[in-house]
Amino acid sequence: MGVRDVDEEAADDRLAEDFAAGRPSAVHAVYRRWSPLVYTIALRSLGSVADAEDATQQVFVAAWRGRAGYDPTRAPLASWLVGITRHVVADVHARRGRERRAQDAATAALHEPAAEPEDPARVVDRVVVADAVAGLGEPQRQILALAFYDDLTHAQIAERVGLPLGTVKSHIRRSLQRLRTRLEVADGPS
Repeated sequence: MGVRDVDEEAADDRLAEDFAAGRPSAVHAVYRRWSPLVYTIALRSLGSVADAEDATQQVFVAAWRGRAGYDPTRAPLASWLVGITRHVVADVHARRGRERRAQDAATAALHEPAAEPEDPARVVDRVVVADAVAGLGEPQRQILALAFYDDLTHAQIAERVGLPLGTVKSHIRRSLQRLRTRLEVADGPS
């Protein structure tokens, strides 16, 4: 190991410590240092410059929000960032799959005979549920949307919103309880 390698390693260690401590100047330095690595991984996996740029941005936002979970004594910052990159890239692939399935379903629906009109009671139920969800505060509304509309796991949601996993689970449980109570009241006798 040469003198330059030792100096770079020491500088990386100091940068990781500053980042973990939440020093704003470290964000810019971390981005300059490791964004080419993150971008290259994302581009090779996703095959799209626009998606790789978005993924790179998501990685650094998630890293900054989740910096309290990073321990510089356990792993180099570059390794931690690569782990976040893998999760973000997996989320993009999952989203692409959902979009592809939705597009295939829409295409198939064009070729099917016209369906029976939807039951008005079901339409009303959907509107009531959407209204109840809209009545939730933040971050509960966002967390439920990520869980049910984006089909993310609790761990993926925690990473995306920058909250601990237990907090995300608590928000989901309490939000579902609130929705149940609201819907039972709305469905009660008039």
